[in-house]
Amino acid sequence: MPRLSAGIVLFRRRNLALEVFLVHPGGPFWKNKDLGAWSIPKGEFETGDDPLQAAQREFEEETGSHLAPGPFISLGEVRQKGGKIVTAWAIEGDIDAANIRSNTFTMEWPPRSAKSQQFLEVDRAAWFGLAEAREKLLAGQHPFLDRLALAAGGEGPGDRSM
Repeated sequence: MPRLSAGIVLFRRRNLALEVFLVHPGGPFWKNKDLGAWSIPKGEFETGDDPLQAAQREFEEETGSHLAPGPFISLGEVRQKGGKIVTAWAIEGDIDAANIRSNTFTMEWPPRSAKSQQFLEVDRAAWFGLAEAREKLLAGQHPFLDRLALAAGGEGPGDRSM
C-alpha cells in the first residue's frame, strides 16, 4: 500500500498575480538544496483518516499558523517519484513566512554514530510567484500549481510568463 500524504497550497494575490507559500524541509539532507527541494506544507496520514483534516493539522505543525475555516479548493492527487500519493487543497490567505514555528523530528546524526539529534521539520518558508515556485518546488508537486492557476484564475498550466 502506498504511503499517503495531505497538504495545503496557501495562496495570495499580489499585483494581480498568484503567489504560493512553500516550505523548505529541515534536517541535514536538505540543508544545501534549494531548486527542486521545496514543498507544500504536508504530512502523512493513515488510511481511514480524513485527508483534509490531516492537511490542516500538518500545515499547523509545520508553520505554527492556523488556517481560516475555508473554503478549500480540492487540487486532487499526485503520485510522487517514490510512490507516495499526495492529496492537496488550496486556500487563499496570508501568513508571515519569516515567523513560522515548525515542529521537530529526531534522527540519528551523523549516520551510524548512535547519536540522536533533533531538527526542525521545516527550516524556512517563503512566498513565490508561480514561475519561481515551479523552480523551487519538488517536481512531483508541479501539477498542484497548474491546478491552482486554473481554479484561482491565475496563469494557465505551463505558463511561465510571471
